[in-house]
Amino acid sequence: MDKSAAFNNKRFGWLDYDKGLSIILVSYRHCYESLLNSGVPLYKMPFLEYINIFLFGFRMPLFFIASGIFISQSIERKGFNTYISSRLQTILYPMMVWGVIQLSLQLIFSNYSNSNLGFTDFINLLIDPRETGQFWYLNTLFFVGVIYSILKIKFKANITFQIVLGLILYFSLAAIRNTELYFGALMDIFQYYLFFAIGDLISNFMKSEKSKKLLSSYKILILVIPVFLFIQYNFTNLNLTHQSNYYVEHKMPIFFLVVALVGCFLSINISYILKELNTLKFLRIVGFHSIHIYCMQIIAMAFSRAIFIKIFGINSVIPLVSLTLISGILIPIIMYKLFMKYQMWWLFTYKKPGINIPDNLKTKTISLN
Repeated sequence: MDKSAAFNNKRFGWLDYDKGLSIILVSYRHCYESLLNSGVPLYKMPFLEYINIFLFGFRMPLFFIASGIFISQSIERKGFNTYISSRLQTILYPMMVWGVIQLSLQLIFSNYSNSNLGFTDFINLLIDPRETGQFWYLNTLFFVGVIYSILKIKFKANITFQIVLGLILYFSLAAIRNTELYFGALMDIFQYYLFFAIGDLISNFMKSEKSKKLLSSYKILILVIPVFLFIQYNFTNLNLTHQSNYYVEHKMPIFFLVVALVGCFLSINISYILKELNTLKFLRIVGFHSIHIYCMQIIAMAFSRAIFIKIFGINSVIPLVSLTLISGILIPIIMYKLFMKYQMWWLFTYKKPGINIPDNLKTKTISLN
């Protein structure tokens, strides 16, 4: 997806709000797991685990739906070959660069980190990225987009075919998970292809004035919130009862689909309202930098966690969670700006970018001078 275009396009301003909300939820999970794996006694504050699971089910499907919304427009504007090249440049390339950087740092500081990785995990970035941490998402987003676009353009697959294929893959995965079979990166492609197709399915509606009126409605918000809370309450309790964050996702695929779609709808609804109000602009800034945050976040959290605990002696759970979470969001944004200032764009793309952020949305709280 062309991020600069989406950022500057007033009609799709909701997208950056949406990505901002989503990456903050993702950041909370990364923060929670980072501290938990480091031996921080999070069990003293059980509500932190509850929040971690409560907000877990719809975050990643939302990213795939949002990306799917723009595939037809992107291919129409860029052409098929340029679209594929763009995904190589903006998704797979930064995944490989930052994957190698993160894995190298984890190997170098293996005596101080909470990871248990080896040299074979450099290969796993492509074939089994779940083994490397958070990079599975970028791997899946790239390959889902490529497969979807090949079927769409080269094989003339219409949206009905894509949705049916997505459903077949989604429920086939549910069956596979009841066996001992494991197919690495293919597992996530099977899981999220459907959500990407759903994005393409609703793309025309999302571009219409009708969608703007519906999705920015407070009445819809009031109706959806209790449904969302009821579903998430049951989702959370089921996962807690079975002592697995993935119980519903792996064992109850129909319910997980409901969890994901209701959560995605609520997030989009809130994003439209925020866009209409033109408020909380920091969310748009965070959303615009979502991929930069995603690539650098684990590194930022690991170093900040070590500094807070070992240098400043912060051991209280709430301050530690708060500071690590904030660091995991702000440090990647600051570092990205520094990298761009000093012409280190090659860390994120193999072609020099020309991103032009409107002055009224530039980060005002971060100074690089």
